[in-house]
Amino acid sequence: MAELQKLGLRTVPVLSQGDKFIFGQNTQQIIDFLGLNESGGPQLSVDELHARIDKFMGAALELIPLMPYDRLDTHVPGRPRSYRTLAFHLFRVIDAFLDANEGTALLQAMFREEPALDADTATLTAYGQKVRNRFQDWWAKGDTAAGKSLPTYYGPQTLHELLERTTWHCGQHVRQYMNLLEKEGVSHHMPLMPADFVKLPMPQNVWDG
Repeated sequence: MAELQKLGLRTVPVLSQGDKFIFGQNTQQIIDFLGLNESGGPQLSVDELHARIDKFMGAALELIPLMPYDRLDTHVPGRPRSYRTLAFHLFRVIDAFLDANEGTALLQAMFREEPALDADTATLTAYGQKVRNRFQDWWAKGDTAAGKSLPTYYGPQTLHELLERTTWHCGQHVRQYMNLLEKEGVSHHMPLMPADFVKLPMPQNVWDG
């Protein structure tokens, strides 16, 4: 934390060399910062990412109602985030992407937002469906040029780059929710399989560390 504060920073992930740093949110920016001769851009097209993220949202809308209400305050492994907040957050990252498409800078604070303390699965699912409808409306309008520049707290990103990050971010959390249901002894039909995550820069593990 002391090293971060010397750079004027208060959050991670950050990659630094001396007094120079970048936020570790964009693989290609990391490669460029380190001077590596590699390509880190999205492997899936915008069309393919759209299809993946819509599938992830559909899976989440199936899974969230299965969680018993009395378990929603339980924290996920390794961090102070409740099941309720995770269900909200996996859709909030998509909402934030859509905000950025409309010119509102994507901020870290957006990812720290919480649902109402008493939000039940019906409320969480209604929010998720609202976001999915908004995402589908955005896609139907055709404002989906891969090179469009979007404002974020770690600098301008192309629509293609931010859509990829949004896709795997949402997908990782849906993957986690599947695991939580299994942990709570709730059966489901496994709406997502390993093939659904191919060519996305997914974390290897379901949970950190």
